[in-house]
Amino acid sequence: MKIIHSLIVGFLLSTLLGTASADTYPSRPVKIIVPFGPGGFTDVVARVLGQKLSASMGQAFVIENKPGAGSTIGTSAAAKADPDGYTLLMVSTTHVISPWIYKDLPYDPLKSFSIISKLADSPYVLLVNPQKVAAQNVKEFIAESKAHPESIHYASSGNGSSQQLMGGLFVSMTGAKLKHVPYRSSSMAMQDLLAGFVESSFAGVSNALAQIHAGRLKALAVTTATRSAQLPDVPTMQEAGVPGYHASVWLALLAPAGTSKEIVNRLNSAVAQALQTPDAKKALANVGVDVSLSTPEKMTEYMAQEYARWGKVAHDSGITVD
Repeated sequence: MKIIHSLIVGFLLSTLLGTASADTYPSRPVKIIVPFGPGGFTDVVARVLGQKLSASMGQAFVIENKPGAGSTIGTSAAAKADPDGYTLLMVSTTHVISPWIYKDLPYDPLKSFSIISKLADSPYVLLVNPQKVAAQNVKEFIAESKAHPESIHYASSGNGSSQQLMGGLFVSMTGAKLKHVPYRSSSMAMQDLLAGFVESSFAGVSNALAQIHAGRLKALAVTTATRSAQLPDVPTMQEAGVPGYHASVWLALLAPAGTSKEIVNRLNSAVAQALQTPDAKKALANVGVDVSLSTPEKMTEYMAQEYARWGKVAHDSGITVD
């Protein structure tokens, strides 16, 4: 009886302590790992969210960029962190792509994490440097690449990135002769596209808007089935002559597996409150991002579906780490 009594007391005590911990969370600064370089699509959203959560939750939410290896370096660091809610991870579609491309990852994209919320959706846009590419539309771009095989390169934020897969899907569906050039971040890829060291890229709208409006880069098509509100004059890939092409990039906030449900739910509510404010929506819309929220359960289901979908794309496109 004493043993049973001790077990019951221990269970009740741990439950009470867990509740108290959730009620007082956060009591110190929280780190959000972004597994990409500064200035990219994911980083922009992370900084808007971090500022909002810092104001609403009374503790600093600090962004830590850990780029490299198709987002797997930063993701691995987050997976190993204590599941106490003080290390979070901002991921993109790349999160469910990398496991199909990198062997022996030290984490599982679904099982190693507690899903907090979906955050946003955005199209990518096919960009060309007009000084290096004569094509004025997608059909001409495909024809130009075939006329000069592998002389047109497309830049991405790294092997296994969503940018690479967008390009790989395009190549597999059109037969375009493009050569992939991986960088350590999307901002580095953009710099070399502007400089003319590479000729094209599938870039996040947030990275592309200023350069398109300034005329330094030409937008040929967006990757989603509907046009972007930020680029209303740019056709979709399907409108531009690639039937069936549809892809978007999404962002989500995760925590290490084992993080308490109370903390996950508290963060989910805080994220929803933060990103539904008019100024947050405007800030994200200005960089080509649409707020798209979910419950932890719905996002867990969605990520499993995306994992299966992009695995097929990676296989069919023949994408591997060079």
